[in-house]
Amino acid sequence: MDKFLKDQIINCIKYLPANIIKSYFISSSSEETRAFIRKYGFIKGVTSADETYDKIKGANIEWVRASCPAPFLADGSVNESYERFKEMCLRYKEHGIRVMGITPLPNEYINCGVDMRTSDGEEKLRQVSRFLIKDLGGYVSGLQIANELGMPRFMIPYNMEECIRFLGIQMQEMYPLREDIIIGYNSAGPQVDLHLGMRPYLKYCDYVGLDMYLGCFFSLPGFTWLFDVMVRYLWAFTKKPVLMQEFGYIGGGKPKSRREKDDILKSYGFRNEKEAKRDIMKFVDALPPHFRGHVKFVCGEDEKVTTSFMFSGDMTNHLYKELPAVTVIPGMPHTPEGQAKFFTKVIGRLRRLDFMCGAIIYCYSDFHHCGYCGQTDCPTETLWGLVDINGEPKPSYYAVREAFKD
Repeated sequence: MDKFLKDQIINCIKYLPANIIKSYFISSSSEETRAFIRKYGFIKGVTSADETYDKIKGANIEWVRASCPAPFLADGSVNESYERFKEMCLRYKEHGIRVMGITPLPNEYINCGVDMRTSDGEEKLRQVSRFLIKDLGGYVSGLQIANELGMPRFMIPYNMEECIRFLGIQMQEMYPLREDIIIGYNSAGPQVDLHLGMRPYLKYCDYVGLDMYLGCFFSLPGFTWLFDVMVRYLWAFTKKPVLMQEFGYIGGGKPKSRREKDDILKSYGFRNEKEAKRDIMKFVDALPPHFRGHVKFVCGEDEKVTTSFMFSGDMTNHLYKELPAVTVIPGMPHTPEGQAKFFTKVIGRLRRLDFMCGAIIYCYSDFHHCGYCGQTDCPTETLWGLVDINGEPKPSYYAVREAFKD
């Protein structure tokens, strides 16, 4: 078994159940959490927002979460995308909206000449970390260091130990210089191995973030009570204010029949899955350019990994542009109304927990095309929004406005 998966399984068995149980026998708050809430309030945020400021605030949203590019290019020159990010932050600030910036992933820094595995790479990472936290003062109110570094596609090319060090170095440098900027990191689901490795660095965290997408991925059902269970585990394990850094529910999509799936495979020149698996690299080469690029970025030229990635996980939903019948929270169909019910239920549950310091929704607007496969009719990454692609509020917009009230 791959060491990465083995470590996750072993650590989940060792720490997850015990901390869930423990959470019911310890205090549900701390002075640190109370001080956080007194200073910042409960963070009410959204990801992937546009700049329709009044409409955003009309849903009682006070924070937006956005990616911060690397400040410098490989040749040492200023990254114009970083300057545009700062300008955007100022516009939000002028309209009374705070920004939670997401710092670059490992491969983004490497592309800009900052690789901590090289002889001078760690010092470069420390320098850019100090620069960022000082330069972004007055622009952002919070930073999330990288994103979901337990997920392979975000870790590339680092392993878990390197990702933990990558996070820890940045937080260690930023914490003493942060002033009023809150800093933390996030995980996709419980990711016990990541949080276990981060224990020595928790003293440099103002919060710890958790991302959850129950009933949306992996051809598995979900239940709203699992949100309580997972945030309780994280509270007991870290004793830090917990921020639901990303969560949401797909507002559309349905299962495909076997015939419909085979028709999609035939459009790529393959009669069925067996034939596609037999010549997997040729199959990948037949995919649309954006889709093909994503698969090769994650899997490289490894045929075994590619086959598993395409036909044993969530990418199958992208391939067939479907949401399987089992991929749902009972009573909350993947419809605009089901999505609204999800936010009403889940935000209500989260706000009752004293150790929660906020909730950031994914996401503000529907997308024209999927960010992973590039297809316009793929529900997996196009129908998450509180507003549609024309900016018109969906039922979930009004549900969030009510749930975030006061």
